[in-house]
Amino acid sequence: MKFTAAATVAFAASANAFAPATTGNRATQLNAMKDDFAKVGAAALAGAAIFGATMPAQAITKSELNQLSYLQVKGTGLANRCSEVIGEDTITPKGGSRIVDLCIEPKAWAVEEEIGKGGKTEKKFVNSKVMTRQTYTLEGIEGSIKTDGGVITFVEEEGIDYAPTTVQLPGGERVPFLFTVKELVAKGNGGAFKPGFQMGGDFSVPSYRTGLFLDPKGRGGTTGYDMAVALPGLQSGEEGDAELFKENNKTFDVGQGRIEMEVNKVNAEESEIGGVFVASQPGDTDMGSKVPKKILTKGIFYAKIQ
Repeated sequence: MKFTAAATVAFAASANAFAPATTGNRATQLNAMKDDFAKVGAAALAGAAIFGATMPAQAITKSELNQLSYLQVKGTGLANRCSEVIGEDTITPKGGSRIVDLCIEPKAWAVEEEIGKGGKTEKKFVNSKVMTRQTYTLEGIEGSIKTDGGVITFVEEEGIDYAPTTVQLPGGERVPFLFTVKELVAKGNGGAFKPGFQMGGDFSVPSYRTGLFLDPKGRGGTTGYDMAVALPGLQSGEEGDAELFKENNKTFDVGQGRIEMEVNKVNAEESEIGGVFVASQPGDTDMGSKVPKKILTKGIFYAKIQ
């Protein structure tokens, strides 16, 4: 019970980092996404905090990590973690500056579900547990920094910017999704990176599966059968064909997500920034045959200004 209470307090304390430093549209969007997490409920947040507590607790900086050999990192989970930043300095990017080595590490997940009660249904976010092994962190992302009118804009260009991930709901249902920030264009609320600086924007969410994927009946987007071979009577173009239309006609769906980030640590000497993020995105559509679930992800990030 003491551990549960401590974990809950720790998670709640980290949520305070999302309190907007300034008013306006960005603060409103950040608060809206924070409110979505609040809908999960105290019990769900406590579960998420406990799960997050299973991660290695000791912070490690980028310079410390670079001193470790492959064998020292192997099997420890450090490769799936973002480095910590020490300091509360200010970095003002110059013309031609870039963000490099951007690392985004999720710590908690929530999935929107329809909950039935008293004959009524309502949508709520429920706590979920990650089932993917420690390969869900995005790493090595980089892109250009533009400063227009004294406002920083980050445009993502390349890197390991997607990670197939699966989470499990309390009832046992597993929800796959492609955790990503592809084609992210994040606009900030100022012209310098400092504690309290916020930036956010939309990104593309490609299909969880590619066109070469074959389902259990051998159907695919660019290869495989055109229909389920064992059920020709239901796929003749006559009555009943509509039932299997989406299953037979695979599509590569591209959705849209949004991420909001807040800087809370800046090391000017090392040109490093770190902070927290909240991201919202659709889940897998099974190549067009299912309605995607909305997924919220919360965690930390690290980046270097070059």
